[in-house]
Amino acid sequence: MSTKARRVIINKIVLTLSTISAIIGIMFLFWILFVLFYKGFSALNLNIFLNNMAPAIFPNGGLKNAILGHMLLIVCASIVGIPLGILAGTFLSEYAGKSKMANFIRDISDVMMSSPSIVIGAFIYAILVYPFKQFSGWAGISALAIIMIPIVIRTTDDMLSLVPQSQREAAAALGATKYKVIIGIVYKGAKTGILTGVLLAIARISGETAPLLFTSFNNNFFSLNLNEPVSSLTVTMFSYATSPYETWISIGWAAAFILSMFVLGINIIGRFIIKTKVRK
Repeated sequence: MSTKARRVIINKIVLTLSTISAIIGIMFLFWILFVLFYKGFSALNLNIFLNNMAPAIFPNGGLKNAILGHMLLIVCASIVGIPLGILAGTFLSEYAGKSKMANFIRDISDVMMSSPSIVIGAFIYAILVYPFKQFSGWAGISALAIIMIPIVIRTTDDMLSLVPQSQREAAAALGATKYKVIIGIVYKGAKTGILTGVLLAIARISGETAPLLFTSFNNNFFSLNLNEPVSSLTVTMFSYATSPYETWISIGWAAAFILSMFVLGINIIGRFIIKTKVRK
């Protein structure tokens, strides 16, 4: 058999295996989505959005406090994590460059991105929950922000490094200062990639359960006080889905559906914004 014929056969085998693997993966994805829509969408009603959590013996229990609490944690964590991540990524790309310190920070950031979220939850529990003998929303926000920061750092660093150096030099030749070059030239050239990283970070923390179990825990009542436990959609979904009550299990599926649609909506809005800016 000639070398060309052998390469053609190997190529067909690899292509066939890749196609089969892709089909299997897509089948599992659609299976998950089908079950989620079938059990989650059917459990949705106005009570889910208008009523707070209630004991299983009451049929009109909802998720209002969990939804609002989850949004509060995500928004506050984003307010902390996004600026810190962007500024740290800017420092690595524009000031530190390829120095040993910068490479060390990048390595630490990569390790933090791949570390289990439950480890971060246990760390925050040890420094913000256990010493004060109190679960709190602040602890949950801290855990989510720590998860978010390395993602934003890495994407910001990578995207800024893709901006041509000639643009920086041209702006500097016209008399622009360093920070003006970064804000007026570099950020504008990398805004699509930075936005993508921010959306990935938000989507990542939106589905976290383990760190919130160690930090903000849960609250059966509506409360926006961050000094006490705050209810979240993920922890409520975990509690309800593992309960022996059919009413709670149904609401747990509704929570899973709402959370999935929230993450999907973030990705769709982000892609729309990115495509709009690219066209301009």
